[in-house]
Amino acid sequence: MDEPAWLNAEAAKNFFMVLPMDTSHSKVSTEIRMTYDDQNIYIIAVCYLIKQAPYMVESLRRDFTFGKNDNFIFFLDPFNDLTNGFTFGANAAGAQWDGMLYEGGKADLNWDNKWISVVKNYRDKWIFEAAIPFKSMRYKKGNTTWGINFSRLDITVAEKSAWAPVPRQFPTASLAYTGDLLWDAPPPETGGNFAVIPYALGGVSKDYDNNSKAVYRKDIGADAKIGLSSSLNLDLTVNPDFSQVEVDKQVTNLDRFELFFPEKRQFFLENNDLFANFGYTNIRPFFSRRIGLGVPISFGTRLSGSLDKNWRIGLMDMQTKHDREVGLPSQNFAVLALQRRVFARSNIRFMFVNKQSLNYEPGKDTTKPSYSLYNRNIGIEYNLASANNVWTGKAMLVKSFSPGKSDKDFTHAANLQYTSRHWTLSWQHEIVGNNYNAEVGYVPRRNYVKINPVAGYLFFPKTYGKILSHGPKLSTTYYYNNDLRHTDDETYFVYTLNFRDQSIADAWVAHDYVELLQPFDPTNSNKDTLPTGSKHSWKAYGFDYFSKPQHLFTYNISGRFGGYYADGTRLNISTDIGYRIQPYASITLSTSYNHINMPLPWNITDFWLVGPRIDVTFTNKLFFTTFVQYNNQQKNINLNTRLQWRYRPASDLFLVYTDNYYPAPLSVRNRAFVLKFTYWWNS
Repeated sequence: MDEPAWLNAEAAKNFFMVLPMDTSHSKVSTEIRMTYDDQNIYIIAVCYLIKQAPYMVESLRRDFTFGKNDNFIFFLDPFNDLTNGFTFGANAAGAQWDGMLYEGGKADLNWDNKWISVVKNYRDKWIFEAAIPFKSMRYKKGNTTWGINFSRLDITVAEKSAWAPVPRQFPTASLAYTGDLLWDAPPPETGGNFAVIPYALGGVSKDYDNNSKAVYRKDIGADAKIGLSSSLNLDLTVNPDFSQVEVDKQVTNLDRFELFFPEKRQFFLENNDLFANFGYTNIRPFFSRRIGLGVPISFGTRLSGSLDKNWRIGLMDMQTKHDREVGLPSQNFAVLALQRRVFARSNIRFMFVNKQSLNYEPGKDTTKPSYSLYNRNIGIEYNLASANNVWTGKAMLVKSFSPGKSDKDFTHAANLQYTSRHWTLSWQHEIVGNNYNAEVGYVPRRNYVKINPVAGYLFFPKTYGKILSHGPKLSTTYYYNNDLRHTDDETYFVYTLNFRDQSIADAWVAHDYVELLQPFDPTNSNKDTLPTGSKHSWKAYGFDYFSKPQHLFTYNISGRFGGYYADGTRLNISTDIGYRIQPYASITLSTSYNHINMPLPWNITDFWLVGPRIDVTFTNKLFFTTFVQYNNQQKNINLNTRLQWRYRPASDLFLVYTDNYYPAPLSVRNRAFVLKFTYWWNS
């Protein structure tokens, strides 16, 4: 802090409290200074402490859980469009945080880029200092006003604060409530921004199930990033490999429809909102995990970014290899997304998705599965966000094109939400045609009409006490088929208590009705199926409790008891227990137990899902993770261990070891070991 550059810089201070209340200045003091040169933006944050107490963090792991760490993070809106931007920061031990902001304040922390930071701790404060290259961001040429806000969370005193005031019902990342970062001259142009990220990989795997010989891997490939302008980026990939990606967290599957697992592969993440956020949770015309997980990708390219303040573009083309064993042809995946800003923070978006099988005739080889020759989706949506973020929503219409399907091949959905200090009111409806087909998307259910109104209210006690706020929320969801015949519904009522120490408790009651549209095994364990057309209804009760994050030992517990299919009953108890050895280790244990009692042939079914995880962070550059998952529904024990050395910014050495076992008798199913080296080279 005694360097002339910082002493001469203007200080941003006098933060406003966001939580527990948003009606005063913060009790915890924070001071920010910023400067720049022709290469980097520099920032220093002095985070003062009210009382001398050890900081609270999970570990030195990058992209930590916001609410479980004393942290300082900030948000940049380089286009000043109140919609898209970047976030950077660190926790009090020095673990970095970075991500892309989209839809006005949602953060995608899977995005990583090249920047450096240091945190140092003192008795009365901790200090964060960082250098962020202009080449690591996208921004509008010549724009001398950026949106910015700074956020400080001190969980020891249970306070969240921000430099520009933010209403407590919104996250501090909300770009509707930023202040101004005023440049004395336009930020420097990034010029010929070019980066190559080659990788080299070696590995071995063995399938013990089929008594196969060990398979050895020797691969090389590369990604490239070309900055066509300060706001437009071209990504290229040749023979990509995604072996460093973490394994998915398993769940006990009692659902009638396909489960969703998020994208984690770095190549797909920059400006990912342009591609992935078109549609709704269960109506996604494009879902990048459909590409390259079952068959290798040969090459791909992505053009994404902003053309100016009003226009954004995303263009992707991916080519996969063929698989002779199952008769899968080479396929091409092309996506175009175009977004136009309207009004203060709203936008209109167009999307086209095309999947094409190359040199292929469906059904020609009758000994192999048949695949579609093509599948296309074309759609438009309007995203609403009012200037103060109180009103949000979207409306979409998408049509699919597939061989032999030309009617009932569209989907439409819309929602509108009002969020104030006390009230949350929303309406959502969805219509999915029987022949709507999104082979590169995620649409687990078709042939339905859904309506879902929600109403919630928060009370704020007038006297100071342990309870900060409390209130009810009612949600009801009704499903009909395309002929408007009622098929299922769920009504859910919950009452939530938010405590001043940041712990949360709730209790709920629900009623469900289901008419099965196809045979379904309610245990998903191949015992038997309930017939199509059978009708089932039940009531259920439950609770959740999330402990306060200020302790080294934290825990969450959820319970559910009530009816189930075929007049059965289901008991579920789920827990998450964590312990931190600051700042070097985080130990967590997740468990889920389901006890299902139904008539024969199911009788009594018990499912256990146990997942201990150990994150050891020797430094903020050297990480070791061990994740074990025991899932008796899948009759599998999965062990995944990963050692990661970030020897320089955005450049890594990975050692990944994976085992899958049968639990009884304990025996190996398959095993794999991978060594991977990546290097980020900038021009």
